[in-house]
Amino acid sequence: MRVDLYDKLVRAGATRRDLLKGAASMAAIAAASGAGLGALTRPASAASELRSKILQIPGVGKGQPTDADFQKVGELCLDATKASVKQGEFAGVELAFMGLNNQNLHNVLFRGFLKPWETYTGAKINWIDLAQADYNARLQQSIATGTVDFDIAEMGAPFEGDVCGKGLTSEMPDWVKKQIDFDDLVNYLKPPVGTWDGKQYRVTIDGDTHNFNYRTDVFADADLAKQWKDGGGAGEWGVPKTWQQVQAVTKFLKGKKFKGQDVYGYLDAPKPWGGFGFYFLGSRATAYAKHPDDKAWLFDADTMKPRINNPAWVRAIQDVIDALPSEPADQINADPNTTGFQQFLAGTGSMIPWWGDIGSNAKTNDSSVIGDLCGFDILPGSDDVYNSKAGKWEKLPSGPNYAPNLAYLGWGVYVMARVDGDPKKHKAAWSAAAHLGGKDLAIWTAMYPSGFQCYRNSQHDIDEWVAAGYDRAFITNYLDSQFNSYNHPNGAIEPRIPGIFQYYSAAEDILANTFAGKMKAQEGADAIAAAWEKLTDQIGREKQIKLYKASLGA
Repeated sequence: MRVDLYDKLVRAGATRRDLLKGAASMAAIAAASGAGLGALTRPASAASELRSKILQIPGVGKGQPTDADFQKVGELCLDATKASVKQGEFAGVELAFMGLNNQNLHNVLFRGFLKPWETYTGAKINWIDLAQADYNARLQQSIATGTVDFDIAEMGAPFEGDVCGKGLTSEMPDWVKKQIDFDDLVNYLKPPVGTWDGKQYRVTIDGDTHNFNYRTDVFADADLAKQWKDGGGAGEWGVPKTWQQVQAVTKFLKGKKFKGQDVYGYLDAPKPWGGFGFYFLGSRATAYAKHPDDKAWLFDADTMKPRINNPAWVRAIQDVIDALPSEPADQINADPNTTGFQQFLAGTGSMIPWWGDIGSNAKTNDSSVIGDLCGFDILPGSDDVYNSKAGKWEKLPSGPNYAPNLAYLGWGVYVMARVDGDPKKHKAAWSAAAHLGGKDLAIWTAMYPSGFQCYRNSQHDIDEWVAAGYDRAFITNYLDSQFNSYNHPNGAIEPRIPGIFQYYSAAEDILANTFAGKMKAQEGADAIAAAWEKLTDQIGREKQIKLYKASLGA
């Protein structure tokens, strides 16, 4: 879809939503029973004033937020809680919250956001902090041993089969849906995401897609353009639009200098990362493997036969092998945190895929040196795409195939079923979750380093970002890369099936050996396929087929 048409549609949609939430509608909602309505019925001017106020904490370009900032933002966003909870109502309640401490974000921010909530409600939260690489193992251990020792969990939709499917989660009360303005979510994060057997379990706090991040100065440099042309480079020097161009540019830049320093092209993340690193191979593969006429791209939907060893995935694996010699020394030991935060934001490398964190961190992270030099797009396409059903490569009449990797479907907050027997604890847990999933808090987490990116339609208001301190051209480019990925007709959808991170983790271990040269690309892919087949049979093939089809909307 053309960006200009998309923007018009988004703006039109927002206008219709605003009209539907006009005075008559709000009066009707206010008359309805349920908690949390006070925040929903406040005047639009009050909502706008609050958002403007929190977005100046600490202010874009004024340094990285601190814990004091997190607490201040959390306190200012407490109105919805105060509308449904009396002061001190949860006195004596203790809740265990399990989440990440990745990059000193996630749980670190939650602590600050929830500190004023604890002060007001009287509840106490005990924190279980996990590194991202340790998350899956810890969660699976709790499930397997039946020792869920947490009341609230930060969790991604891919785990819903493992957790919600086993009856471990508490169903979301209707008052929570109203408090968090559930209808504001982007469409791809609405049910079936966040649900199981038709019941809603998740408070969404994040929307995930991998976008393409690149250095604008590198691809506008006249000297590099001349060297590219003199060296026989195809086409004009500029930002790659396909993975074939990414490969060519990465190899071309090997040994080149830019601004007196070594310049590199694409940055791969070959080191295992608790299953999460598999997404980065996936972002290389989707344009090759996700055919517009086929919703499936990881497995055959009718048989659960893995596609990881088909020509599309093998090409992606080979791309990594071929590109690594042109990347920084010891890149084989780089995980995604390294590529995103220690390399790209710090000025090393010209191109990476990542979640939306790079865009917000470019302007607001103290370690970033590329705030004015970062551009964005959807992931590169491919000159051809593999048709798994026909067993052959195809060139599309429309041109290159694009297939954004909608990686992980975003983080959410889930309340565990173990609180259901205690009404006070149940309400407290859901109140904490609703506070973290609030509409106003969401715009702050999208603008500042948090570990989360846009996930609401209301976050596509360019003027609001500009008023907060973002450059209009920069933020328009960034938000388009996000929302054009979310709404792309050929997006590669994450399968919400039990054991998905067991599949990913098994793949990572084999890929590490493959990238290290111990196995050929096809050998590694075949070994992954065999491991995946074994996992499918262990979990139950017929059940997996049914759930995989459901996750694809088939």
